[in-house]
Amino acid sequence: MTEQEYSLADVVALLVESGDSGPASHRYSEDAPMPSVEMLSEIVEALRTVLFPGYFGPSEVTPDTMPYYIGSTLDSVERKLADQINRGYCFVCDKTSTERCKDCRTRSREMARRFIGKLPAIRELLLTDVEAAYDGDPAAKTHGETIFCYPSIRAMTNHRIAHELYELKVDIIPRIIGEMAHSDTGIDIHPGATIGKSFFMDHGTGTVIGETCIIGDNVRVYQGVTLGAKSFPKGEDERLIKGLPRHPLVEDDVIVYAGATILGRVTIGKGAVIGGNVWITRDVPAGSQIVQSRSMKQSFVDGAGI
Repeated sequence: MTEQEYSLADVVALLVESGDSGPASHRYSEDAPMPSVEMLSEIVEALRTVLFPGYFGPSEVTPDTMPYYIGSTLDSVERKLADQINRGYCFVCDKTSTERCKDCRTRSREMARRFIGKLPAIRELLLTDVEAAYDGDPAAKTHGETIFCYPSIRAMTNHRIAHELYELKVDIIPRIIGEMAHSDTGIDIHPGATIGKSFFMDHGTGTVIGETCIIGDNVRVYQGVTLGAKSFPKGEDERLIKGLPRHPLVEDDVIVYAGATILGRVTIGKGAVIGGNVWITRDVPAGSQIVQSRSMKQSFVDGAGI
């Protein structure tokens, strides 16, 4: 049968048949509902208004009404987030609807409550990111400008929310929240990445930070930086082994300039400066400066080739 000879009924039958089995098979009505990207977006935006009150959310909120607004917002967020967390658990569960854990809803509510308790610490970290953005960019006229306009702050707000959920062992939801920021800003940070205080991505577009990356305090990176994996070991079944530490360790006070690529479980020592467009797969000593040679064929650390 040629492409032109397929009827609508034929196409429908083939799509139904191909979706009946396999890793991406159909989800049926008796299955638990999927996590909602729309609802998670609403939750994150509500959290943004709580973390940066006055910059996002209703403009009519005053200092007198702020406690009531934050309280009612968090009450709503907690309930909505608990439902999404529960959907996330069901999304990865391989049991049938009749076998599913009866405690999932209770666990989801507890996770949502524990997450709400993390918000003051998240806000404290974000304020250090705001300070780093203001101090690190001569174009920034006010701290508020960095909060309202800078993709780094938007991406880090999503990341710090997603990372706390990741640390609480919440399924799939942190990844969705991270991908929201990726779509909005072009900055791709896996929620598993651990990032210290006062982190700034100047411009930020094209920055990639992998799942097991650990970044210290007062680190600054520019656009197009990749902190990625060098290789992906496979098990006896020839499938990738999940969860291995495979991304860089970046110590305090490091600067990584635009287009640099750092791959593998290497350590970038404290205070190191990584020049633009270099390629690094080995440890870099503390305080080193890496720049490209004039031939553009080799990078150097204190004169020694990497």
